[in-house]
Amino acid sequence: MIPYRGFAAHMDRAQGCFGFVALGLRPEGGGGTARGAGVAAQAVAWRAAMTAGPPPPPPPEWASQSALWVGWPRLPGEWGTAFEPARTEIAAFARALAGRTRLRVAAGDETAIAAARESLGGCAQIRAVPTGDIWLRDTGPVFSYAPGGALLAHCFRFNGWGGRFEMPGDTETAAAIAEAEGARARLQDFILEGGAVEHDGAGTVITTRECLLNPNRNSGWTEADAEAALEAVFAARRVVWLDRGLLNDHTDGHVDNLARFCGPGRVVCQRASGADDPNSDRLAEIEARLRAAGLDVFTVPSPGFVPDAAGRALPASHLNFVTSNGLLAVPDYAARPGEGLEQAFAAAFPGMTLRRLSSRAILSGGGSFHCMTCHVPAPAQGVET
Repeated sequence: MIPYRGFAAHMDRAQGCFGFVALGLRPEGGGGTARGAGVAAQAVAWRAAMTAGPPPPPPPEWASQSALWVGWPRLPGEWGTAFEPARTEIAAFARALAGRTRLRVAAGDETAIAAARESLGGCAQIRAVPTGDIWLRDTGPVFSYAPGGALLAHCFRFNGWGGRFEMPGDTETAAAIAEAEGARARLQDFILEGGAVEHDGAGTVITTRECLLNPNRNSGWTEADAEAALEAVFAARRVVWLDRGLLNDHTDGHVDNLARFCGPGRVVCQRASGADDPNSDRLAEIEARLRAAGLDVFTVPSPGFVPDAAGRALPASHLNFVTSNGLLAVPDYAARPGEGLEQAFAAAFPGMTLRRLSSRAILSGGGSFHCMTCHVPAPAQGVET
């Protein structure tokens, strides 16, 4: 395995910071999943994009997946009393996904590996992958396809969410996951977290100014700079800019708590729940911006006010869900969810099986299911790999 910093230097020596580096491994497992036909429907478009020159956009998350990586807590000091409860919730999440997709759990040391094996049994593969904490959406790669169809992993620079939380192992996670999947890795020479970008696989991207234009990431970036970077990675032809994220979100406004695509040009966002919802104004702004952008908008109720031990609002969101091969895993933070939650999600994701799963302890660490996972698309049928 090439550690992240060594990997970057290797790429700079070989072909420049935007060049390909083949890691020399074959894609593991091969083949699609039960919902592989979902990718087949888009294979023609992806093939056309591949032969046209630049890489196509990454497949959307509702397309068929060959694997789902899940983070496993290994640093008790980052979790306090929520350490074991968070592990319990992650184990329940893994059991709910088992049978839908191949699960790989990233455990950063031998103690974590032993604990994960004991908790998860045989429902997931346990992998010794360097990690700081569990947030693989931000520390891991974004998978796509290279021209010709080979699996490609975009690996971004990572600085601990603007320098807030820098933990050993986090800068090595993306390259290690790419290597484990036998993917070609491409280092992108800018800072980006996967949770900061939402795309529909058809050229539209949603993000926030609070995060992407924050000087604690890529100092001096303008909207034009950010859009050029998003075009290079996500084949973005259009970027919908939101202003700010949830209250007290230490990620500086990650969009995976705010707006998620449920189809090309179709997006789901939240509406406020209760008079004490701390994000009422923000959620209304987001919905208005998405509608003004001409997107087909669905709304689901927010979790409302979810306090920490000191009574401070946590950045709870039902939109930090995971879709994987026909299953929609929605985080739940209280005994009673927002009114009409399941019906609202069913309208946005018809035909998917919905599971509400507890994520209250995971939330105390700063995120939820989408934050702690990294999905690997299945090989597109009809495209040579």
